Amino acid sequence: MDGDIVLRPIKLRDQKAWREVNRRNRDWLRPWEATIPPPTPSGPVAQRPTYRQMVRHLRAEANAGRMLPFVIEYQGRLVGQLTVAGITWGSMCSGHIGYWVDEAVAGRGVMPTAVALVVDHCFRTVGLHRIEVCIRPENGPSRRVVEKLGFREEGLRPRYLHIDGAWRDHLVYALTAEEVPDGLLQRWHRYRARTSGDAPGHPSRAPGDTQDASETSPHSGRPRN
Repeated sequence: MDGDIVLRPIKLRDQKAWREVNRRNRDWLRPWEATIPPPTPSGPVAQRPTYRQMVRHLRAEANAGRMLPFVIEYQGRLVGQLTVAGITWGSMCSGHIGYWVDEAVAGRGVMPTAVALVVDHCFRTVGLHRIEVCIRPENGPSRRVVEKLGFREEGLRPRYLHIDGAWRDHLVYALTAEEVPDGLLQRWHRYRARTSGDAPGHPSRAPGDTQDASETSPHSGRPRN
C-alpha cells in the first residue's frame, strides 16, 4: 500500500468489478493485450478461460510458487491488474511483470507506484533477484512507466508474444535487487518529488504491459466475460 494505491490478491468476488473495468476499457487495452494464436495442425485448440477459471489458475500457480497475482485498487476501487509470472528459482530467482490499468486513472502515478510496490515485495520479501518487463516498442506510455522507475533496456526479442492478433516484437526491461538497495518505491518517490510529472493528463498515461496480466497460460488472452 502507498497512499491511495493498494495491491492485494485477486479474488473470485472481484468478478463484477473486474468485468466492469474491462468492459469500459476494451478499446484502450486491445492493442496491447495478449491473444490466442491460430491453432497448429498438431497442437491443441486454446480457448479463453472464464473469469473463475482464470482466478483458479492464478491461485494454483501462486500456491506452486510460480506466480504472484494482484489487483490494483485506487481510492478503494478496482482499477487494474498486475501479475508477477514466470517465477523461476534456483540459480535464477527471476520473474516477469504483466499489467493493465483503467484509462480513467491513467496519468496519476497509479501504475508506476504499483510496479514499485510489487518489485520491492519481490526483492525484499519473496527473495527474487531479477524482474523483467517486456513491452512492445510502439507502447510509448508503458515504456515511460518502467523508464521512470529506472529499469534498464536490455534489447529486442523479435516476435516474442502474440498480441492483438499477431506475433509482436518486444523490448526487454530489467532490474536486479542490487540496483535498488533503498527500494524501488523510494526511488519513485524521489523521482516524483524532482519532477512533479504525474498530475492527471501528463503523458505518462499507460494502458499496460503487452503481456496480459491475467497470465492464464503462455498463449492465452483475456478471459471471456
